[in-house]
Amino acid sequence: MISIRRARPGDAQAIGEIHAAVWRSTYAGILPDAYLAGLSPHRLAGFYQRAVLDRREGHAVFVAAAGDQGVVGFASGGRARRTGIADGEVETLYLLEDWRERGAGRRLMRAMGAHLRAVGCRSAMLWVLHDNPTRWFYRHLGGREVAHEEIRVGGQTVRQAAFLWDPIEVLLAATAPAGER
Repeated sequence: MISIRRARPGDAQAIGEIHAAVWRSTYAGILPDAYLAGLSPHRLAGFYQRAVLDRREGHAVFVAAAGDQGVVGFASGGRARRTGIADGEVETLYLLEDWRERGAGRRLMRAMGAHLRAVGCRSAMLWVLHDNPTRWFYRHLGGREVAHEEIRVGGQTVRQAAFLWDPIEVLLAATAPAGER
């Protein structure tokens, strides 16, 4: 049974490990091997420790926990980091491969959507690398691809796409439990 809850400071190490593992599996062949190999779960854990403790209005980190398996995925976000596309932003959504297609990603997106709406966001967006093989998931949840840009990751230029849910209720409806859709 997977439960979704707000992250606690003690979750930071697991979150850092998940971040590194997901990037290594998802972006193999897309981002430089040396960059992926150099990802430090410990350094990422420090970043997420600060994110969990972040008291900026509207910021949150949620985890998917699977009983004695511990944390198997997470999502973070808050008010959009830059203006022009949406009020709110899902900054991360990472789930260990063995836990995909079990509903945890949908439930994490629902938690983020509900949180963003609760802090006053009327729309939500997220950036995803264009070559990410899981981009279909955001379309499946009703996200519309509305912008593209090039960024540098690991010393390499890559294209990313912005997905938008406007109004935010589009995301909440798409992630509702089956009995509520």
